[in-house]
Amino acid sequence: MINPTQPNIKLTETEDYRETYANSVQVRVNVWDFFLIFGTLQQQSETQVEVRNFQGIYLSPQQAKALAAILQQNIAGYEGTFGEIKLDPRMVGSGPVN
Repeated sequence: MINPTQPNIKLTETEDYRETYANSVQVRVNVWDFFLIFGTLQQQSETQVEVRNFQGIYLSPQQAKALAAILQQNIAGYEGTFGEIKLDPRMVGSGPVN
């Protein structure tokens, strides 16, 4: 199989481009797209957590799969350099599907 030539890519930023921190990502899936909701999680008390969502992004299934692959590649590189990333077992698992 012949690989097509990769195009030159020029990255630009729109006027409303911004960078911010998120420590919460929720994912909703339907047949047409993936919806990622980014927010900040704040522990209010031992039994109360508040999540303030600030940005939602829709991705096509193909773009979501490409994102998963590039994230996995970068996580493997990070762990190769800095060691295993440990997750809180309470925060891992499947949540509700919306």
